[in-house]
Amino acid sequence: MNATTTTDLKSIIENSITQSISYSDYRELVRELVENNSNTGKDKTEALANYTLLNDRRMKRWDKTVKVDEAIIDKIAAINKKTTWLVLTESWCGDAAHLIPVMNKLAELNDNINFKVVLRDENEALMDQFLTNGGKSIPKLIMIDDVSKTVINTFGPRPSEATNLVNAYKAKHGKLTPEFKEDLQHWYNKDKGQTTIKDLIQLSTEDK
Repeated sequence: MNATTTTDLKSIIENSITQSISYSDYRELVRELVENNSNTGKDKTEALANYTLLNDRRMKRWDKTVKVDEAIIDKIAAINKKTTWLVLTESWCGDAAHLIPVMNKLAELNDNINFKVVLRDENEALMDQFLTNGGKSIPKLIMIDDVSKTVINTFGPRPSEATNLVNAYKAKHGKLTPEFKEDLQHWYNKDKGQTTIKDLIQLSTEDK
């Protein structure tokens, strides 16, 4: 995280929360973008619009198919601290399309968790405080204590196993190839959100 005062960070977070939307509103936004062959973010391109179309289909599928085990349901239900899960994303982000429906599915299991979505390019001050290796990688989920307004934990831009795959491939090949990115999509489809669920449960229940 970049150097900043606690007061400044709280102000940045509160400002972004006021601009945030619900998951259902975000899904509606993406559907409207698809109808208009467009995308969120500063750059409007045909490629990003096509990714938005693909991601709409991915999210629709995960909304219907993500399964949460009973043991996980019990753990998420046991969280009694009112928190906000604030996620930074853009419609064209492939990782986000696999992850955000899972985040929402977990948040729906506990009324103490308020799940909100903000767009990265419209919230640069927030994004700059939660960089990944110096980059503005998304999605980035920020878990916030609603009472103290402090950050409990963060997650993203990928679940732990996917991160390990990416890091190992980069170390060996220097960069991610189109072939690897396709393999990563296959990993997401095979994993069915389960690594993300485990990571989120661990992060949201561990003592800080």
